[in-house]
Amino acid sequence: MKGKNLNQELGSGMYTIPEVAFILKLPTSKVRRWMNDFWDNQFSNKHQVEYSWGTGREKATNFFTLIEFYVFYQLREINVSVNKIINAHQDMAEMLGTAYPFASSKMLSDGKSILFMLNDGTVVNADKSRQAAFKQIIEEFCKKIEFSTSDIAERFYPLGKEKHIIIDPHHQFGQPVVEETNILAQTLYDLYTAGETVGFLTRLYDLREADVVCAIELFNSKAVA
Repeated sequence: MKGKNLNQELGSGMYTIPEVAFILKLPTSKVRRWMNDFWDNQFSNKHQVEYSWGTGREKATNFFTLIEFYVFYQLREINVSVNKIINAHQDMAEMLGTAYPFASSKMLSDGKSILFMLNDGTVVNADKSRQAAFKQIIEEFCKKIEFSTSDIAERFYPLGKEKHIIIDPHHQFGQPVVEETNILAQTLYDLYTAGETVGFLTRLYDLREADVVCAIELFNSKAVA
């Protein structure tokens, strides 16, 4: 599973630590700590993959790691222990043959254990026992992720799939855009805060009003007029 530097891979997206924190609505200090303690120091040595490059505020990572951070946070939110998550990451990586097991659609949780699905459809615990588990699975944390036909995360919807703002490493270097366009959500937000109205931006970019509102919502939690 040895890989190239992530910043040398086209189509992998590029996100600084502050950008990851913004997209996932997490404290920057927490994201930086996770990167240093887990992905760079533990997972990197285990899988011989460089998960990040650069230093300080310039430290950056790729789309798959962003997705793994999202899943990591969701697992912590349902009180799965850090040790259990780390062990599951290592075991799933071996079983699935990838350095990014948490970016796989085979990643599941029942709210207590971390599970994953084998190619034959069997659901097993992500630990060394690999005992078969009941298929009563919570997949809430996958509602923002769209997977490819090869079961790997392909797009991320930071506001949920009902709101058409996407993170896609093949569009605008993975920065948030309006779905099915290359229009940056940041551009719409900047124009709105500069005084342009939602109606004007809708006509200017030939977008639905709801999509303009969602682009602004990503950057501003206040009500949009």
